[in-house]
Amino acid sequence: MADKLPMSRKGYDKLKAELHHLEEVEMPAITEKVANAREEGDLKENAEYHGSRETQGMIQAKINQLKSKLGRAFIVDQSSVDTSKVGLFATITVRDVDMDEEEVYSLVGVGEEDFMNNKILVDSPMAQKLIGKKVGDVVAIPAPKGTYELEVLKIEYDFDN
Repeated sequence: MADKLPMSRKGYDKLKAELHHLEEVEMPAITEKVANAREEGDLKENAEYHGSRETQGMIQAKINQLKSKLGRAFIVDQSSVDTSKVGLFATITVRDVDMDEEEVYSLVGVGEEDFMNNKILVDSPMAQKLIGKKVGDVVAIPAPKGTYELEVLKIEYDFDN
């Protein structure tokens, strides 16, 4: 795992908001639920107590994970990005050479990834193969069922999204 995690201001703010919600809303609510369940008596046979403690542990683990990400985050200066090459914040149109199909991907920082909407983490294996490429470059992408090739057709940057 990398020491520093590149992200946009938007991604950083999203993670901070999620952390705040977990610490200020979710954790106090589950702590109260644990206390109420404890008052029910015999803890050995109290399923509500054990379920609440498990949920509390999962929330704490998520809080710890978010704190770690935020602690290692660095906000990328958008003015330093070379927009002639694929990089963080790029939206790229690629063509699968074998299937002759086009796809559009956005390379995003931590906290903004959303694979269902083709927003892939800049640290992902596919993104790492595409970083630094220019329009017309063909890249071999390793996959579980073999390698496939993507040709970079278009590179766009929209720093406001």
